[in-house]
Amino acid sequence: MLLFRPKVTGLRNVPTNGAAIIASNHLSFSDSIFMPVVVPRNVTFLAKSEYFTSPGLAGFIKKLTFIALGQVPIDRSGGKRSEAALLTGLRLLKEGRCIGIYPEGTRSPDGRLYKGRTGIARLAIESGAPIIPVAMFNTAEIQPTGQVVPKVRRVEMVFGEAIYLDGDSTDQVLLRTLTNQLMEKIAQLSKQEYVPHTYASDAKDAIKKSKTDNTEFDEDDA
Repeated sequence: MLLFRPKVTGLRNVPTNGAAIIASNHLSFSDSIFMPVVVPRNVTFLAKSEYFTSPGLAGFIKKLTFIALGQVPIDRSGGKRSEAALLTGLRLLKEGRCIGIYPEGTRSPDGRLYKGRTGIARLAIESGAPIIPVAMFNTAEIQPTGQVVPKVRRVEMVFGEAIYLDGDSTDQVLLRTLTNQLMEKIAQLSKQEYVPHTYASDAKDAIKKSKTDNTEFDEDDA
């Protein structure tokens, strides 16, 4: 960890005990390694189940890393499975745990900050736990998507002030408004361009489709 010379600001904003939700931007797989290391209490990430089932050497390393960090696999594919993931988060918070969540749902495909998923607002309202927004810097350069061995670069983290949410957790309009406000705060901390009307997963799909279309065009043009 010392090789990466972590620069950390605002760590005092993380409660030393009791339920808490750390909400971070997501640029790299290594976000889930660097951030928990600097927080002076255990952080349990609700990690997508694919991290535990990915094939190949990279997948195996991911699985071992998440198990070692005590992370919890969840299925975020929607419907009843997403509800089960939320209930898992509520259970952990009821136990007084500190959980880590990436509101974007997946890594940013291009360094921008994307629309947040509203489950985090519901978790905060129903648990009463504070949300601590976090901005990660340089992790995309340290470990780009698909790279197993990280490059040595300085990593930086900024922890913002705790945010408390209240209201009707079944009100979808309220949940969307509160989630948007959270993402705006993360954008302020991270200095990323914020894309409030697009999910990161949709942006990834669009990029993949564009690459496929360009490849087909090039082949036809040849």
